[in-house]
Amino acid sequence: MDTLSPETQVTEPNSQLLIYQSPDGVIKIDVRLEKETVWLTQKLMAELFQTSVPNINMHLKSIYEEGELEEGATIKDFLIVQKEGNRDINRTQKFYNLDAIISVGYRIKSQVATQFRIWATQRLKEYIVKGFTLNTERFKSGNSMNYFNELQERIREIRLSERFFYQKIKDIYATGIDYDPKDEKTVEFFKIIQNKL
Repeated sequence: MDTLSPETQVTEPNSQLLIYQSPDGVIKIDVRLEKETVWLTQKLMAELFQTSVPNINMHLKSIYEEGELEEGATIKDFLIVQKEGNRDINRTQKFYNLDAIISVGYRIKSQVATQFRIWATQRLKEYIVKGFTLNTERFKSGNSMNYFNELQERIREIRLSERFFYQKIKDIYATGIDYDPKDEKTVEFFKIIQNKL
């Protein structure tokens, strides 16, 4: 397994290591988190999708050749310090960001990759149908407070635009000759409009 051992240190100042574990507990991988994205080596991707490194390499090569992603935008060299005996050895290792991981996940043929595709497709479908997707557990755990604040702000913006839309309808309706704001039909009309918004 190509997880980063306890003797391996991250020397990038803004990096964090998280442990990803599959729902069945079979796969356990140290995941690098930096600049709001996840980074994995080819070996870790191979472990994640239960395939070989040459297979990952082949898919990455195709992804870049086909122009699906730009190589320079999805790869970063990280300095890894490993303890070998009594010595600290510095090595740079190529890591691939979440865009590359997702693209590879859609090309790999394995049961784990299939589970990944099902999960990703559900998120995409939810986004297309609802206009958003939400990781409820992440919000419940409090790990996403900045995103929670951003989400609240976006909801406020949407509500504000709804209010303006509602006001425009009210203004148009008020231009009617027989407009009476207290009339039963007028009140019912605005209740229906407000419920639609």
